[in-house]
Amino acid sequence: MLILWLKALHIIFMVAWFAGIFYFPRLLVYHAASTEKTVQAQLKIMERRLLFFVTPFAILTAIFGIALIFQYGAEWFKVSGWLHAKLTLVMLLYLYHGYCFKLLADFKQDKNTRSDKFYRWFNEFPVILLFIIVILAVVKPF
Repeated sequence: MLILWLKALHIIFMVAWFAGIFYFPRLLVYHAASTEKTVQAQLKIMERRLLFFVTPFAILTAIFGIALIFQYGAEWFKVSGWLHAKLTLVMLLYLYHGYCFKLLADFKQDKNTRSDKFYRWFNEFPVILLFIIVILAVVKPF
């Protein structure tokens, strides 16, 4: 029963984290495309609030995911190749999340040098990773 609660909480916080990690780069698209100072000022507030709001969800996703691994045990972990692949991709997502803080600082200081097109592509990266991660977790191909 504990494992089911841990899974549920892991999924809930993952969904909440991804909602923010999908929306944050979209704000950067609008910010990079905008030339109006009032719009840029409003976007700075929205970007900061959103990133700081979803960061605890990223942390809780990790906490409940690690708790699940401990509940299943070391032997299960050793033979779960799909999980090793998933964890590698999840680490990329945490690096992505961390990089979002750098982008937040760049925009805050009006030091962005990238176009809205760059941020449109940047926005697709977590979507692709999510597809692969969910497939790994559900199908468990190896």
